[in-house]
Amino acid sequence: MDGPELSRQERIILDDIEQDLRADQLLDRRLRTLRRGIRPWASAWNWARRHTAALCTGLLGAACAALLACAVATSSPPLIWAFAAVWVITLISLIRLAIGWCRRTSAREGRFRGLQ
Repeated sequence: MDGPELSRQERIILDDIEQDLRADQLLDRRLRTLRRGIRPWASAWNWARRHTAALCTGLLGAACAALLACAVATSSPPLIWAFAAVWVITLISLIRLAIGWCRRTSAREGRFRGLQ
């Protein structure tokens, strides 16, 4: 340290503050997840791995739109059934994402802790 050292009383106060902060589990988890790791390029891969459900839902939505366009243009029954199947899977994925988002939001606000 470049500045003057802390007095004994200041170190005791600082230790008390640190103990209080460590007791907050939500803060501790959020601070632990801010670390990028050893490789700086790993953050993009980790982000994609954490958001796999959202990425898959987006791809399903794109496939759903493409199948809808093809089914409307050709009026082919197999394309219509393929669109219906992908549409149902996309809706289920969207519902799962919405439920997860609601749970994370309510946990962050401290409500409904018994439902997790």
